[in-house]
Amino acid sequence: MTAAGFDPILLDLDGTVIDSVALIRESHRHAVRTVLGEDWDDERLVANVGRPLLEQMAAFSPERSEELYEVYRVWNHANTAALLLAYPDIADALVRLRGAGRRLGVVTSKSRDAVDLAWAVLPDLPPLFDVVMAAEDSERHKPAPDPVLGALERLGAPPERACYVGDSPFDIESGRAAGVVTIGVTWGFFARAALEGAGADMIVETPAGLERACLEGAP
Repeated sequence: MTAAGFDPILLDLDGTVIDSVALIRESHRHAVRTVLGEDWDDERLVANVGRPLLEQMAAFSPERSEELYEVYRVWNHANTAALLLAYPDIADALVRLRGAGRRLGVVTSKSRDAVDLAWAVLPDLPPLFDVVMAAEDSERHKPAPDPVLGALERLGAPPERACYVGDSPFDIESGRAAGVVTIGVTWGFFARAALEGAGADMIVETPAGLERACLEGAP
C-alpha cells in the first residue's frame, strides 16, 4: 500500500461505476417476455447480475439461453443511450483517487462492445482507468478470481496491495478468491445483506464513503 488505503483500486462496472440498473433490468424483462412469454419480478430478473450475460440467460432457461442472449443484446444496445446513467459523485471520487496517486481499473463481466457503448454515453469515465478487464479477457469469470488476478497482472501489482469494489455477491466472491480486500457498495443491484453474506470486508453507502475507504483502508 501507499501511506494508507489501497493501490490499485479495482471496480466492477454495472451498478458500481455506472448506473445501469434500469437498463439491465428492463433488458432482462424484454428478453424474458419476448422469448419465454413470461413476466417476472425484479428480484428474479436481476438475481445473477454480475455473472457473464450468457450464464445469466442460462439461469433463466438452459434450453433457450442463446436466444435470450441475442434478444437481450439487441434491445440492450439499442437502449443504452436512453437508459444508462451516471451515478452522482462517482466520477469526482475517482478523479480524487487518481489525484492521490492511486491506480484504477475496471473488472466487469460485460462484453467489450457493451463496455464501449457505455463509455460512449459517459465519455468522462474511460480516461480514469489504467486497465479494463471485460468478459473476453479471461477464460473463467466472476465469481472465479481470474478477472481480478488478470487486472492485477496487467498492472504489475500484487493482491496484497489491492482492493476490489462491487455491488454484487459475485464481485465479493471473486475478490476474496483473488486475495484482495473487498468493498461492497449499496447503490447498485444488491442490498447490504447480500454483500455481508458474501463476506465483504467493508460495505459503504456513498461515493464519499468509498473514497475514504480506498484512501484510509477503513470505511
